[in-house]
Amino acid sequence: MQVAESRRVSLDTGWVRAQFPALGAAASISPQRIFLDAPGGTQVPESVVSAMRTYLVESNSNTDGAYELSRRTDALIAEARRYGGAFVGGDPDGIAFGQNMTTLNFNLVRAVGRTLSPGDEILTTALDHEGNVSPWLLMAEDRGLVVREVGLTEQLDVDLEDLRAKLGDRTRVVAFCLASNAVGTVTRAREIADLAHAAGALAWGDAVAYAPHRRIEVGALGLDVVLCSPYKFFGPHLGMAWIRPELAATLPAERVRPAAEVPVGHRFETGTLSHEAIAGFVAAVDYLASLGSGNDLTAKLRVAYDAIQRHESGLAGAVGAGIAGIAGVHSVGLPGDSADRVPTFGLVCERATPRRLAEALSDEGIYVWDGNFYAKRVVETLGLDLDEGLLRIGLAHYNTSEEIGRLLEALERVVRATANPTGR
Repeated sequence: MQVAESRRVSLDTGWVRAQFPALGAAASISPQRIFLDAPGGTQVPESVVSAMRTYLVESNSNTDGAYELSRRTDALIAEARRYGGAFVGGDPDGIAFGQNMTTLNFNLVRAVGRTLSPGDEILTTALDHEGNVSPWLLMAEDRGLVVREVGLTEQLDVDLEDLRAKLGDRTRVVAFCLASNAVGTVTRAREIADLAHAAGALAWGDAVAYAPHRRIEVGALGLDVVLCSPYKFFGPHLGMAWIRPELAATLPAERVRPAAEVPVGHRFETGTLSHEAIAGFVAAVDYLASLGSGNDLTAKLRVAYDAIQRHESGLAGAVGAGIAGIAGVHSVGLPGDSADRVPTFGLVCERATPRRLAEALSDEGIYVWDGNFYAKRVVETLGLDLDEGLLRIGLAHYNTSEEIGRLLEALERVVRATANPTGR
């Protein structure tokens, strides 16, 4: 859904940054810290910290009790499902919480696997994080299934022609990411989902690297399952999934016998949840909604994500242009100003390892990642050493153009230093 011009808002980055204690603390540290590590986990606003502490101090209890604190916990979880439904644009009954995305996915994959027959096929893609690949491979070993991989285009997008060629009458699931956590590609999710459904398969989306930057709308994207991680969108360490309720009701969940069966998403939650993290999740969604405007949570999130995307697109264009001007280093995949990417960049340097560059940037107070980021097949497709991988720069909406300027200056300086270590 397009956001009407009259409802567009612009981010006040000064106000935004004031919400994050870690960013304020950076002002008193020399060299001043710049967080460009968002794909590995974002910083959190004070409201999230406060919500978690308040829960632990004022409402800490297990569920389904007869007393007030337990009733508060029940109410919190119900509210969190409502917030989760609004966040992904789906029925809140389909929301499930867990330790992290990968743990939830293993549980869901096992449930689906129990409905499949030997010889049934799962398609994954070479763009994906292992969290949406390894569970399928392990389950396939147990049940005699076939896992096939869809390749990539030269610009590191899912090759839809290869997907069409590999879909068949035994395909049961197409598992793919909405955005790459390594190189930033935003996949053509609706097209992938439509192709999956036309073959009678489920569309199984990993939105971990997408959720901080773009609005998830499961209906518009055509997803049957979507998974994400609140700690990647300004919340605590937690995993969340949405399973289409009609599908969830048919899956044989692995759970203890007395556990309740409703709402259907609850069937995939094993044991006691992290209630304080769930309180933090609600606060994180409230924070995102505060960046928008509208009459309800869904409307506010749509406006907020429009503002986030416009702000980040400007920063990403500057990063891409700046990197293009630095000799000896280049960004892989789509151009920085492409509308089909999130602001996550994978860089290759001709003269230095990613770890060496990350360490040099850290010395200047600039925090970035190096490695393969569990995007194993992306790194292998690029012909790079799997252990060394890429240098990854990942932006969030709290980053500024001034920070990008400082990054580019520092990156050019450290790349030059690695090319001429004696200074001559």
